[in-house]
Amino acid sequence: MDKVNIAEKLARFDEHWSPRIVGQVNDFHVKLAKLEGEFVWHHHAEQDELFLVVSGSLVI
Repeated sequence: MDKVNIAEKLARFDEHWSPRIVGQVNDFHVKLAKLEGEFVWHHHAEQDELFLVVSGSLVI
């Protein structure tokens, strides 16, 4: 399994709400996204999601 430097990957883009695939664990993509403003809750019936906040806060 390859290591991913999250800070380096986040520095590569500025767009908000545009997830980028940076890795894979088993059959699941690992995605990074920059968020700004209100997060509109939604769900993906066939997927689990993990939110790791690197900077700031996220209210769900």
